[in-house]
Amino acid sequence: MLTQERFQSILNLINDKGAVTVAELSELLDTSESTVRRDLTTLDKLGKLKKVFGGATSIRQTPGNIEDDVRLRMSQMMEEKTAIGMYSATLINNTDFVFIDSGTTTLRLIDFIENARATYITNGIDHARKLINKGLNAYIIGGKVKPMTEAVVGTEAINNLKSFNFSKAFMGSNGIDVEAGYTTPDIEEARIKETAVNTSYMAFVLADHTKFRRVFPVTFSPIQKCCIITDKLRDNSFANETVIKEVLK
Repeated sequence: MLTQERFQSILNLINDKGAVTVAELSELLDTSESTVRRDLTTLDKLGKLKKVFGGATSIRQTPGNIEDDVRLRMSQMMEEKTAIGMYSATLINNTDFVFIDSGTTTLRLIDFIENARATYITNGIDHARKLINKGLNAYIIGGKVKPMTEAVVGTEAINNLKSFNFSKAFMGSNGIDVEAGYTTPDIEEARIKETAVNTSYMAFVLADHTKFRRVFPVTFSPIQKCCIITDKLRDNSFANETVIKEVLK
């Protein structure tokens, strides 16, 4: 069996079953376990699956509404988030009316904002604190606070957003998929994100490479509606759908 055929067979099996072991793949593909391990390493680097001890799991579907605590996510992919945040800050102009979504990558963006003439609106508790500590012209929308992500959500928050017309929105997303678009585990956060994107002239999704080919329960925007700022694109099929800026080569 040719390498590309093996790759496709492995992906078909994993996407069908959700997870497989090296031993299973070795038997099903009639090839050595060392070859299977090398294939899994390659496919993991390409962002096609997630290699785990003894096998691999599908990364497209993320079961349920599992979401890591915000403090845990702040310690992950720090180099990538820093590069994404640094570039994103350069897109803000003096006259911009900016929405900054809750999330750890958008929080990193604030560290690099130097434009004190723009106006900033956010639904993130930490985000608002950082903005005012930098002396920026900042507002936080009202509504219910979600403890796990420290984001303001709910009907009141949505109504607040509907009264604004943002020139730019910087959004977070748990998953990015060509078919499912931008997704998140929580319905209330998804509706906030959807409203922010719909009331913005330009919307940017700030996401590191681990967010691609992942799908969470709720879609807040089709992929074509937002530009993507990421560290390194590992699947060129996404570039056919929307504008993508890579900040790490």
